[in-house]
Amino acid sequence: MLFQRALIVTLFAFAATPALAAATSAATTPAAITAAAPAKPTPPPKPVKATPEQRAEIERLDPLARAAFWAREVDADQTDADARLKLAKALRALGRYEEAGENADQLLVMQPTNFEALLESARDRIAQNQGFYAIDSVQRAAALQPRDWRPVSLLAIALEQSERDSEALAAHQKALTMAPNNPATLSNLGMYFATHGDPVQAEALLRRAVAAPGAGIQERQNLALVLGMEGRMDEAERLQRQDLPPQTVSNNLAYLRAAADPSPAASRTRSWDSVKTAQ
Repeated sequence: MLFQRALIVTLFAFAATPALAAATSAATTPAAITAAAPAKPTPPPKPVKATPEQRAEIERLDPLARAAFWAREVDADQTDADARLKLAKALRALGRYEEAGENADQLLVMQPTNFEALLESARDRIAQNQGFYAIDSVQRAAALQPRDWRPVSLLAIALEQSERDSEALAAHQKALTMAPNNPATLSNLGMYFATHGDPVQAEALLRRAVAAPGAGIQERQNLALVLGMEGRMDEAERLQRQDLPPQTVSNNLAYLRAAADPSPAASRTRSWDSVKTAQ
């Protein structure tokens, strides 16, 4: 009986072994392993760049919309120089000067001689009152296009911020010679005289700037500032109300009246720069 049981167990073992081996072999084939492996996640689709028509249309919108649009274009193509430059300009219009400068500088890493990127980098530093760090960019830009007045005008402002007044004045005068009826060169030189104690020359230049073709808000508000500093509040107010909301006009006029007031309380009034930031 014992022998019979052993024989049955042995036969069972021999009968089962081929099937088990076959099952094990099948389970370890490449096809079975492949079938058991988890599916790879589908990569997200690549961003699609806008059409030329869409890119042209976006420039009509406000700075916030432009910044969002050009940021998507940069995400879609990190080497898109036009998109990165326009993103920098939109960020500067929003007052996000540091981010604007970062984008301009990233473009300059790719294209060190990009003239517009050099100007944008300088503008972003000047907007942060860091004109000293803009000097190299505008000098490089001026070397690339020596007949363009823009790098010379930006250099003048950068030199002012660097407290190099005589060099700044010479650069302002050179820019005006290069673009004699340009509202920006007239206004910039006018503001130089305004901040250096010569309101008569400042007013004359700023009136020319306001009357020049292409003049805009900046030129009118610079003239309003100089008139207000001379105590001519009525005319300053009329100019400001052309472009600014009532609350901003009230803040600006309060600043101008305080600036003309030598009392200690007046010295605690907000600066004109802080007023301009809200405009």
